[in-house]
Amino acid sequence: MPGNLAARAWRLLVGRPLRLSEAQREQINPLEGLPALSLDALTSVAYGPEAIVVVLAAAGPGALGYMLPVTGAIVVLLAILVMSYRQVIDGFPGGGGAYAVSKANLSRGASQLAGAALIVDYTLTVAVSIAAGVASLTSAFPSLSGLTLVLCLAILALITLLNLRGLGESARAFFLPTAVFIVGLLAVIAIGLVHPLAPHLHQPGRSLLPEHVTAIVGPLLLLKAFSSGCSALTGVEAIANGVPLFRPPQAARAKQTELLLGALLTVMLLGLALLVAHFHVGPRSGQTVLSQVMGYSVGRNWAYYTVSMSVTVVLALAANTSFGGLPVLLSLLSEDNFVPHAFSLRGERLVYSNGVWSLAVLSGLLLVAVDGSTNALIPLFAIGVFTGFTLAQIGMVVHWRRARPRGWQRRAALNALGALMTGAATAVFVITKFTAGGWVVVVAVPALMSVFRWVERYYRRVADVIGLGRLPPSPAPSRMLVLVLVNNLSVLTSEVVSDALSVGDEVRAVTVSFADNDAPAKELKARWERWAPGVPLVVLRSQYPTVSRPVLSYLATKEVKSWPRVLVLIPVVRPKRWLKRLLHNQLDLVLTAALRRHPGVIVARLPLNVDV
Repeated sequence: MPGNLAARAWRLLVGRPLRLSEAQREQINPLEGLPALSLDALTSVAYGPEAIVVVLAAAGPGALGYMLPVTGAIVVLLAILVMSYRQVIDGFPGGGGAYAVSKANLSRGASQLAGAALIVDYTLTVAVSIAAGVASLTSAFPSLSGLTLVLCLAILALITLLNLRGLGESARAFFLPTAVFIVGLLAVIAIGLVHPLAPHLHQPGRSLLPEHVTAIVGPLLLLKAFSSGCSALTGVEAIANGVPLFRPPQAARAKQTELLLGALLTVMLLGLALLVAHFHVGPRSGQTVLSQVMGYSVGRNWAYYTVSMSVTVVLALAANTSFGGLPVLLSLLSEDNFVPHAFSLRGERLVYSNGVWSLAVLSGLLLVAVDGSTNALIPLFAIGVFTGFTLAQIGMVVHWRRARPRGWQRRAALNALGALMTGAATAVFVITKFTAGGWVVVVAVPALMSVFRWVERYYRRVADVIGLGRLPPSPAPSRMLVLVLVNNLSVLTSEVVSDALSVGDEVRAVTVSFADNDAPAKELKARWERWAPGVPLVVLRSQYPTVSRPVLSYLATKEVKSWPRVLVLIPVVRPKRWLKRLLHNQLDLVLTAALRRHPGVIVARLPLNVDV
């Protein structure tokens, strides 16, 4: 049976249903938190330092000397964010990050802004990460360039499937490539700083540094380089968003992962900045800054290609950060009536599967729209997450002013500095990237906020109509009329009439007689009288070749409308094999669709399973 075969295949892919008592099995520890929630931030070292180099290079070779100071400022901001989000984890262990902080300490509009910005950022993170990973792969193997979009969608499908199995499954599956990436890159940095193996390597490609250019390095250029390099900080907030995904004690384990992420990212960013300055690395055609640094440090040998492949794989898998954070965020938004309540439901594998599916569909559509091009996505990237950073920092300042624990002034000052720095970076992002595609984010975020408000208003109106939150009237029994639709006599007719008699105060059988041929109805009437089930048979005359029209007309008559409740039972023969179901009249589907639009009528299909 194809239906059962498909169900078994799907169960094989996603695994058996899990009991609530098995929830801890899918929760993660601090080390597993790195591949589950931190890959976006860790892999940003592949493009964050390069973004700084590209901006500084526009002012000439001399400007590259500012690489280390700019990176140092970014690391300072990283430290502020890590400390701040550790405090967020303590204060908001239910997850939600910037959204939860804004909701508790700022306005409702600010929380909606944070939620919308994070949704946009998480969707872009999936698309950018997968596209960047595939771009790295097609650079190494140019023959695959024609399959860019196919490869992007295939990786997206794999990551989606692993997350439908559970976050623990994806974290364990991605742990090995993450470990190879971290250990390999740290080894490259250590060798490059202590004893580089190929310091005079001839790099392929041509230098893109402008010759005979010696522009003045002013505050605006440094600010632009700083904001571009801040793309290395995307993903820092994901751990605070996904605190419920950790094993108990959840807050403590999440804080450990946040600290571990901050330490690793600090070492990587500073180490790469030192090596960029030491080897005088500039932008080159066909070569990334990271690739050049690795070449100088270890040479172009097996170690270089091993780390390069790990970068490619982990870049593609960095999309997992969003799959860990966004479903939890959507569940919190649904609890506040900003998105459909379906996002608060967990699937059989104890994950918020509706959030996983939604993220997969949105990012898939985005990848299709840009044909898997990283360059088309980069201008949209980081605006959303830095909006969330800024709101979280401002919210924490308000939090400390309200709570006033010991040392609150120091903490508030730290968060205020973070808000100032992330706010400036956000403004520069919007200004410099607006015409290059950033306008899409500027439009998408308010549009999502409008959706939040529309959904909230709808749920509020529904709650008012059904009296949600108020004590309802005492329940009282209501009389019910049951109409049984029949067109012949059989065992099925007997069963449906028996069921109708057990639930209704009055039961009537209903059949339709057509104007051009009333013989079947007359024959059924005669046989019905001989059978004498104690239920009257009502024959409806129709001038039209449809059954639904006369039945709807009968429901509109006074003798039917006078009943408080009307139940329509439709008997159905249901063979076990799906192919044989096509051999039966599908009139019940037409009737069900028509009757369900009729107010005050309950419709039920009563199947008789047959094995022939």
